[in-house]
Amino acid sequence: MRRLRYNVAASLDGYIADVNGGFDWIPDDSTVDFAALFARIDTVIMGRVTYEVMRSQPELPFNSGTRVYVVSRTLDRNTPGVTVVRDDPVALASSLRHEAGDGEIWLFGGGQLFAALLAADQVDAVEITIAPVLLGGGIPLLAHVDHRTALELVHTHTYPSGMVAVHYEVKRGATRV
Repeated sequence: MRRLRYNVAASLDGYIADVNGGFDWIPDDSTVDFAALFARIDTVIMGRVTYEVMRSQPELPFNSGTRVYVVSRTLDRNTPGVTVVRDDPVALASSLRHEAGDGEIWLFGGGQLFAALLAADQVDAVEITIAPVLLGGGIPLLAHVDHRTALELVHTHTYPSGMVAVHYEVKRGATRV
């Protein structure tokens, strides 16, 4: 089964974007190895808001040929370069995870989408790069869920900028409260 990873930067107080949806608070750290991250990714799932933020950037950070799925009820289905999904994101994630191959699926941004896929047991890894800033508000890392999910720490890394990457595997079969 292909792996689905939630990989995102967050403030120390748990926000993935500030109150205006901005992310200029994330340090520009040249030691972050984006090439290694993207080398394993062949599919990206994101929500509409994350997509619109990415679309406003000079270039998308994904490798050429990466399949991009945008979960949205409002985005035009004929948006070039992406597949717009109006249906259940859990069914999409499950279908992608059961495809043949070893490329990984990146859940990119979106605390609500993360919450839905986590609750449906579709997330394999949670990888957070914590930025050394307190925002005091904004878009949370994880929208409200009604249970706990046990994680197992598998990797940490401290960057010169003060960011700290923490990578966890989702413990399967752990009791949910």
